[in-house]
Amino acid sequence: MKGLFSTIPAILSVAIAVHAADAVTGTWQVHQNINGNESDLACTFAQTGDELAGSCAVPDRTMKFTGKISEKTVTWTVQTEYNGAPLTMKYSGTLASATKITGTVSVEQYHVEGEFTATNTK
Repeated sequence: MKGLFSTIPAILSVAIAVHAADAVTGTWQVHQNINGNESDLACTFAQTGDELAGSCAVPDRTMKFTGKISEKTVTWTVQTEYNGAPLTMKYSGTLASATKITGTVSVEQYHVEGEFTATNTK
């Protein structure tokens, strides 16, 4: 009986880890303000372990991304184009709750930064 009770914490920690493993999987609405220009993205996140992949849709195209999640830090990079030239947007945020990520976004080619808030719409 004593052995049974000693395994309960281990079972619970595995269950918690499995639940946390897909913490950001789902549909997210991303509102961003980059250098005074506000826009919205509809994004789908798929998390496998600490790897993140997905896509974000804007009116004229869908952009794929890859990223990472470590504890409450979520990062992803979108490779797209603007006026025919390559454009890289890097997002770095904190999982503030199960339904909210807040952080910064930088656009390397233009050397500008901004802020974003992502809200889970599942």
